Amino acid sequence: MKKFFAQLRPLERRLAVGVLVVLILVLNWVFIWPHFSDWSNLRHRLADAQSKLNLYQTTILQTSHYQGQVKAFETQGNFVALEDQSINFLRTIQSQAQANGVTIVNPGRSLTHTNDAFFVEQIQNITVSATDDQLVDFLYKLGSDASMIRVRDLELQLDSTRQKLNANIRLVASYQRNAPGNLKTTTANAK
Repeated sequence: MKKFFAQLRPLERRLAVGVLVVLILVLNWVFIWPHFSDWSNLRHRLADAQSKLNLYQTTILQTSHYQGQVKAFETQGNFVALEDQSINFLRTIQSQAQANGVTIVNPGRSLTHTNDAFFVEQIQNITVSATDDQLVDFLYKLGSDASMIRVRDLELQLDSTRQKLNANIRLVASYQRNAPGNLKTTTANAK
């Protein structure tokens, strides 16, 4: 390389050095300057990863607390065996209807859905006849009971005497899928 520069005249040397400097500046502008912000981006990513790691570690430290809460929730209420759930559901509906003066015209058929990992849903379609106060009390007491029954659909119509309401109701109850170890089991015969 020294031989090449030694053979050039001073003006040519200046021109060659100038072209080399411009070439280096262009290469820096194309390849290096766009990556100046990479260091700050890396710092932000590192800070985000560190905060996520701290969050995960604190959550892992609280697993015993969460397991205790799960056990407490599992022990609340009574477990109803799978074969007794539909009978228990229908008996609960009938006892609440009788207590509130609601007449069940057509009990319909019961359906079971088991897509949830923790609960089995029992669905019961019923047709009832009652006054508005009786119907409201019936539905309120069904929902406030520990049976976890709720109304999914409700259709109301006046009866022919215009003194009562006829209602088509779809009721849904959720039952635990598996019995925890220390729960008392409620059967269809117990009440």
